[in-house]
Amino acid sequence: MSPSDPKRGNGVTRPYDLVLFGATGFTGALVAEYLAGHAPPSLRWALAGRSREKLEAVRRSLGMAQPRLAELPLLVADSHDRASLDRVAQDAHVVCTTVGPYALHGAELVAACVDAGTHYCDLTGEVQFIRRMIDAHHERAQQTGARIVHCAGFDSIPSDLGCLMLQEHAIEAFGAPCSVVRFSLTKNRGGVSGGTVASMLNLLDEARRDRSVLRTVGHPYALNPPGEQTGPDGSDQRGIGWDADAGTITAPFVMAAINTRVVRRSNALFGYRYGRDFSYSEVTSLPASPKGALTAAGLTLGLGGLLLAANVPPLRRALEKRLPKPGEGPSRRARERGFFEVELRGTGARPSGEPFEVRAVVAGTQDPGYGETAKMLGESALCLASDALTSAGGVLTPAVALGMTLVGRLRTAGMTFDIR
Repeated sequence: MSPSDPKRGNGVTRPYDLVLFGATGFTGALVAEYLAGHAPPSLRWALAGRSREKLEAVRRSLGMAQPRLAELPLLVADSHDRASLDRVAQDAHVVCTTVGPYALHGAELVAACVDAGTHYCDLTGEVQFIRRMIDAHHERAQQTGARIVHCAGFDSIPSDLGCLMLQEHAIEAFGAPCSVVRFSLTKNRGGVSGGTVASMLNLLDEARRDRSVLRTVGHPYALNPPGEQTGPDGSDQRGIGWDADAGTITAPFVMAAINTRVVRRSNALFGYRYGRDFSYSEVTSLPASPKGALTAAGLTLGLGGLLLAANVPPLRRALEKRLPKPGEGPSRRARERGFFEVELRGTGARPSGEPFEVRAVVAGTQDPGYGETAKMLGESALCLASDALTSAGGVLTPAVALGMTLVGRLRTAGMTFDIR
């Protein structure tokens, strides 16, 4: 059965190719706007969320720009009402959700999609949530054919698909994968939304209550299959460093804690196509200058200070007053002024033993966490809904589930995925 065929399991045609759950939130509204402008007219899609009144407001906004969307179907469902989620999952070929923190609000929807054999994608960057979903649902999703795709935004598509593209090129050009890949964030301008802040604070709260959460989040192979959680990589960079090959100062990259785990899971699910000794890391790259050194020090100290403040009650309260709240985020002007560029450098050896190096660039022309993330999640959902994918069911990564098909979509949508 083709993945684009809406007849699943019992042979009954489902009413919707795609349902966007959480369409009334800040990021959800951006994804709805993206789909309105880029989904093919033949796509049968709907908006879902807790409040019909708010859903109607989103639909009115979409309808003003696209009159054909004035009658877009609306589905009322709650992330903690399993019966309503079952109805959504059973009526959809794909469910795309922006409702976070996923550790608080996402588990029941994943379960509903797995049971219904419905494909799913989200924006979570919460390692502990993904580990729970793997343990609870991977085998069942393999049986039902549901592709459960976490991290389909800025974390972790540039990392996961960038590494896939680089490795596919290395294998084709040199006959072997890169044994070492280093990701560097070289350019970036972007803001933060209340939803991202809420996810971060919830993770810290969970870790404070349960030390096993901290162990999971800190494990470099936390998302690998059971029995395969070892390899050459250790902890992510926490201080200031020096990249001798690039001649740049390096600082921690806040998303390395999720991205590296996702890339390593991809390698494991690919049957170690990148190699059993594959090593992967991520940093922020800065110019070798006094300004670069100061920026690196600021990033390092700022990240440490943020974690400290979030765990000290008086500082936590002051922090929450200053940070954006759920439903808030960068303005349209700020999103349009944003951008990002990352470089992935890989090294390996041909079967003859001769060394080689490969460089890849992934870039976007809008705020990475919102403008580009809405694009990445929207195209991931359309890929699941429309493209003839060959991946099996399971709790997967973007590279394993969507692969180079999604890279092609994102290139067409204006992102850069290049080998240089």
